[in-house]
Amino acid sequence: MPLLFSGCLLDADLELNPETPLPLSPNLRGALFMVVAMVGFTLNDAITKFSSESMNMAQVMLVRGAFASLFVGLLAWRRGALANPAAMLQPMVATRVAGEAGATVSFLIALAHLPIANVSAVLQALPLAVTMGAALFFGEGVGWRRWLAIAVGFAGVMIIVRPGFEGFSVYSLLALASVACCAVRDLATKRIPEAIPTMLVSTATALAMTVLGALLLSPMGGWTPMSGRATTLLALAAVLVLIGYQFIIMAMRSGDISFIAPFRYTALLWSILLGLVIFGDVPDLPMIVGAATIIGSGLYALYRERVVGKQQPAAESAGPDMAPDGI
Repeated sequence: MPLLFSGCLLDADLELNPETPLPLSPNLRGALFMVVAMVGFTLNDAITKFSSESMNMAQVMLVRGAFASLFVGLLAWRRGALANPAAMLQPMVATRVAGEAGATVSFLIALAHLPIANVSAVLQALPLAVTMGAALFFGEGVGWRRWLAIAVGFAGVMIIVRPGFEGFSVYSLLALASVACCAVRDLATKRIPEAIPTMLVSTATALAMTVLGALLLSPMGGWTPMSGRATTLLALAAVLVLIGYQFIIMAMRSGDISFIAPFRYTALLWSILLGLVIFGDVPDLPMIVGAATIIGSGLYALYRERVVGKQQPAAESAGPDMAPDGI
């Protein structure tokens, strides 16, 4: 069965073997794999932000998307998923790609102008947004306790964004817009017919992000000559995303989801650490309070969904890296 992460369906048989003996229980092994996945995703974000200092984000999208298209396209071709390319035009596939496009553009611009930890903290609200969207548009049952958790979570987002207060940045609204677009992306992905190959969806998304980067290149300032180091870093960023996906699948197949899923929040810890070490960003009190509020409400929503016996908790409904993937 395919699994849904970061709005991208991946076949379960693409993962490394989760049965590889390790001196850990299945739950601890799964938690370790989840932490490794978060390291991969956060390093990708850090490389992307670092690259934005020498080129515009459209160029980042174009180059990283080209590498992602190459890597994913080769996997799709090897698995025979490209036999019916017309399926890329299926309405839910197109909706997913449109959501990813909006999420990627808003996310990358926000990431270029805000501390990486702030953007990561806002994106932790994505599972709550997906739960809300599923209730509003798909009619899925959400009790008052989870509605309260959603409200508290978005109050945490407002603490970070701090509209109307000193320290407010319009780019924080772009991070929030990215959450909304990611929610559209993930909800659309859940409605893609199972007959459409997973890797075809991934290839369509990667190609679309590459084309979008090319279209935005001129409006955002044009092409900047790239060094071999810059090119290598963006290739590495694309590889890190793929590695993150593999370790997510390994994690979710290793133990209990209710035990493993909360470890996706370690992405915020890595974001704070990398922001401090690489960019010299020190989190302020509102960011810490807001992030704690979002994480607490997300954990409570996960607990409530487990109590009521839902098959797919919010923690699994959206990508553990909480960010647009572009592939």
